[in-house]
Amino acid sequence: MHGWKGKILRIDLSSSEIKEERVRDEILREYIGGNGLAARILWDELKGGEDPLGPDNKLVFATGPLNGTIWPSSGRLKVAAKSPLSNGWGEGNVGGHLAPHIKYAGYDAILFEGASEKPVYLYVRDGEADLRDAKDIWGKDTWECHALLEKELGKGIHTALIGQAGENLVRFAAIMVDKYAAAARSGLGAVMGSKKLKALVVRGTGDVNVYNQEGFYKLAVDAHKKLLAHEFSWSLIEYGTPLLVEIMSSIGRFPTKNCQQGVFPYALDISGDVLKKKYRIREESCFSCPFRCKKYHVVKEGRWKCDGGLGLEYESIHALGSRVWNRDMESIIYANSLCNKYGMDTDDIGGVIGFVMELWEKGIITKKDTGGMELEWGNPELIVELVRKIAFREGFGNLLAEGTHRVAERFGPEARKYEMTVKGLDIPAQDGRAQKSMGLSHATANRGADHLTSAEFLSEVGFPDAIVERFESRAQELYGRSILPEGADRLSPKFKPLMVFDSENLSAVVDSLVICKFTTHWPPVIYFEEIAEALTLATGINYTEGDIRLIGERIFMLERAFNLREGFSAKDDRLPERFLKEPAPTGPCKGQVVELEEMLKEYYGLRGLDERGYPNMDRMRKLGLEDVAKELGLE
Repeated sequence: MHGWKGKILRIDLSSSEIKEERVRDEILREYIGGNGLAARILWDELKGGEDPLGPDNKLVFATGPLNGTIWPSSGRLKVAAKSPLSNGWGEGNVGGHLAPHIKYAGYDAILFEGASEKPVYLYVRDGEADLRDAKDIWGKDTWECHALLEKELGKGIHTALIGQAGENLVRFAAIMVDKYAAAARSGLGAVMGSKKLKALVVRGTGDVNVYNQEGFYKLAVDAHKKLLAHEFSWSLIEYGTPLLVEIMSSIGRFPTKNCQQGVFPYALDISGDVLKKKYRIREESCFSCPFRCKKYHVVKEGRWKCDGGLGLEYESIHALGSRVWNRDMESIIYANSLCNKYGMDTDDIGGVIGFVMELWEKGIITKKDTGGMELEWGNPELIVELVRKIAFREGFGNLLAEGTHRVAERFGPEARKYEMTVKGLDIPAQDGRAQKSMGLSHATANRGADHLTSAEFLSEVGFPDAIVERFESRAQELYGRSILPEGADRLSPKFKPLMVFDSENLSAVVDSLVICKFTTHWPPVIYFEEIAEALTLATGINYTEGDIRLIGERIFMLERAFNLREGFSAKDDRLPERFLKEPAPTGPCKGQVVELEEMLKEYYGLRGLDERGYPNMDRMRKLGLEDVAKELGLE
């Protein structure tokens, strides 16, 4: 077999049984790997209604056929389970070096089921695996745990760990890979904690065979060169994702004060330039990545002195900065390092803290509710203390650990007005009033409010040439007119359903290969045609561009079906009222709202969905999902 290993490793934590299983060739061919493979496994093996924090839930670590090769940015890993935050489809995407080493150890995926009675970790190396007692690392943070495992097992291991937040079943707990990279969203760290699984440890020394080595090598090297030649690549190399802080605030897309506005007047204080000049000491890259966007930061002195570690991202600067009105860069670095050590999603941390700060501002909650804390905007000491309290479920933090949606339910209808979530996940670092495609993307993403399910970045700051190349012919076919200028206008809802639909399908493929969206969506270098050629050369299966497009749509629809089986419907493809009825108060997007109904109707038509949000039978037949349709009761 080429590209794939053809095997998954199944671990029953209840019985401690470990066994290898073959993956059917047609599953790999039709779902690729990563997200697609995980979605098919979870659809087939869960039946709906399982407790996400119970033993019946299953947790999948899935790689793809390009992991472990020299294809650019092929170090991503997909983790999936039923989410304890949304009670629906849950997934996390993480970089680093773990995914290639899972392949080198001999597996396409590792599947955990059941729950252990005592803390354990799994050690996998070159076709061997065993469960080991984790009592000595339970209760440790992720950095301590990684160091202890290296001391026990030696250098060269790669780890997926939970910290105290996962152990304490914080509903937005993350899984940390090699200390610094996070499979952050959907609360999958809590799923690990519920299974008493402290860590997955992998050491692989094998390789990945590709079908046409010479052709694949030439195509991969050419892709690396094209990426480095793109005009936007060097800013990513120079600053990493924090380069976006100033840009997004300048266009009104940087959620501030619990999304009250999209302009943060102190954006310069927490910018990528400040990080580079004052706190950066080195940079690293994920596996086979040309960009080196992971920057290592240290605060050398003062109140927030700390080893900040790798990868303070744009999303985290927003969550611990503008979302809670905090302009103190050093406290942001410190709080982010705590989130990494405890293992928590910064998007949801910032979301829930910003939410209760607004409830305090509006007088909906008082000291009686908060345990005596005064939740004033922009207080760095308060923010850091709440991070700690949430991780350990102490006092008011015990409630916040349930996530924004459940906190809102606790405080009633008036509080719900200020809940900035979709399907239970907090809105990330994009204000949809400033980029209409992001408003639609947040509403339709299967895992809940998410920018990466579509990653429609082309209309963000303007890629008109790429927009024409990717969408012009389809726009002419569907609408009889050019996609420009409206397609490149971030404030126009026109053509955005088409662009989101296409980008969601592309993302589904990218997340199944598993590679980074910094090669396909921003900068927009690699597209369906190049992916088809790469997969053909890697696997020996003749994929066409049309095949890849169909696979992307199939995977997205299967994830949506997972949610439908759990009771989701069109009512869940919604945004908070703030984005629909409160015009943006300031910035270039002043006066704008998200025209969701207009865009959603067109999007449903493109997806083949009815007014309930269910797919029609013809579309399911086209996608080869007749068995899924039957289970959903479609005719």
